[in-house]
Amino acid sequence: MKISASTKGLLISLFTVIAAFGIYFLFLAKKNTFLVDNPSSNTFYFKINEGKEGIIAAGQTVEVDLEKGKNQIKVFDAQKKLLYDSAFQVNKIRGLINIAHQDYYINEQFYGYNLNKDSLITSRKATEIDGKNYVNAPKLFNQLYTDDFYYNTNEDYDKVIKNVQKVESRSKIFRKQDFLAYYKEYYKF
Repeated sequence: MKISASTKGLLISLFTVIAAFGIYFLFLAKKNTFLVDNPSSNTFYFKINEGKEGIIAAGQTVEVDLEKGKNQIKVFDAQKKLLYDSAFQVNKIRGLINIAHQDYYINEQFYGYNLNKDSLITSRKATEIDGKNYVNAPKLFNQLYTDDFYYNTNEDYDKVIKNVQKVESRSKIFRKQDFLAYYKEYYKF
């Protein structure tokens, strides 16, 4: 059976498209996850939506499944004594449960060519952390749940600019100590 040149071209282009999507979904696509994070020195047990009991040790992060809408969490200490029973609203496709109600900071980073980062950053208010001012208005978060960010604690900012046509920004949530280390490394004043 002889295949015409146009059929060969069609098959090659189909194979290329399938390979490109495969590479994207295997290596480049951002995974949307919900995390329970515990930066404290305590161990906690928890139950989400009356499901299976989970345990999170000091300094650990655990992936969990959540549905959009209202969710419930029961949190217990290391002796399995109930600490709190609370509800929270999930609106987005990724989020963070701050099981220990510790301080986190949500920081915004700007991307784009011909970008004057200094003027963008310094035009925003400073945030005081431990008596020191930090530029770029990082937002303090210490409630139970947030989904007001793009990159979770276990992800890094993009190293490559994907959209070169315009200036855009992405926000990332940091544990307090991780934010202070990131700030010292990234903002060299």
